[in-house]
Amino acid sequence: PEMGDMMRAAFDEGWIDMYPREGKSGGAFCSGYYAKNISRVMTNFAGSASDVSTLAHELGHSMHTWFSTDSEACPCDMADEAVRKGLKTICFTDHFDKDDLEWGEEGIFDVDAYFVEMQKLQEEYAGKLNIRIGIELGLRTYLKDYYEELTKKYPFDFVIGSVHNVPYKKDVEGNILYTDPAAEKLFTDRTDKEAYRLMMETTLENVRTSDCFQTLGHLDYVVRYGKSREKEYSYTDYADIIDEILKLLIEKEKGLEVNSAGLKYGLPFAHPHPDVLKRYRELGGEIITIGADAHKPEHIAYDFAKAEEILKS
Repeated sequence: PEMGDMMRAAFDEGWIDMYPREGKSGGAFCSGYYAKNISRVMTNFAGSASDVSTLAHELGHSMHTWFSTDSEACPCDMADEAVRKGLKTICFTDHFDKDDLEWGEEGIFDVDAYFVEMQKLQEEYAGKLNIRIGIELGLRTYLKDYYEELTKKYPFDFVIGSVHNVPYKKDVEGNILYTDPAAEKLFTDRTDKEAYRLMMETTLENVRTSDCFQTLGHLDYVVRYGKSREKEYSYTDYADIIDEILKLLIEKEKGLEVNSAGLKYGLPFAHPHPDVLKRYRELGGEIITIGADAHKPEHIAYDFAKAEEILKS
């Protein structure tokens, strides 16, 4: 039913540039349009059985853009780019941020449909690309049991635990309100250093509470959005909290992600800062994962060579 609804919407709402015309490119493709959480499909439909199959194929891909609310690309496009770059394996880790209404609709997706579509993609790329099915959970301490049940129910290949939202104030009725640093509300009544410390404290509480993930994502993600960004950030300023986070990860045998998106966002480092990585190693940490946090095909394996240099240093 969900797929049928999407198909009807694609035709009724004009998602499809279907027919050939002078000056139009050949072939067919699907691309996501994040701002509206829909897809755009281009084909050169001429009425043949092959054209029907192509249209169905591209509409099938368009379903993928409905999973992660912050993705602008179809997984098929990501897979194609991974193949072009010579990668042997990729893992999709779509965002699943329960109770996150910061950007409109709740940041979750139909996990059953996700597995169905990802397994189809695995079949399609068999022999060309090893596709793994993962998820990135938006951690909140009170969601501990919910996420434990979710990760036990589904056979995810890889689970990232990330803190995207922090409790930043209470409403008039005393309810705690959460915000994503990307929305900038966190910095309205705080200095960068105060906001960074709150994010680190929130991360510590989540690492202490949750066991549903395998690696901690983009530890100092908040620095991307500060008014002065990295100028107000150093490991030493938050060593008391960061050390506790790292010790807990080691104790629980969880990994620490090196996320190259920091470089993509113009920071002089990948997440976390190299001093944090050095401290992790000094404390006995051994589990490192590397991720590009790619939301577009061109960001697949973004600056992985530089991430490798950081780790070797």
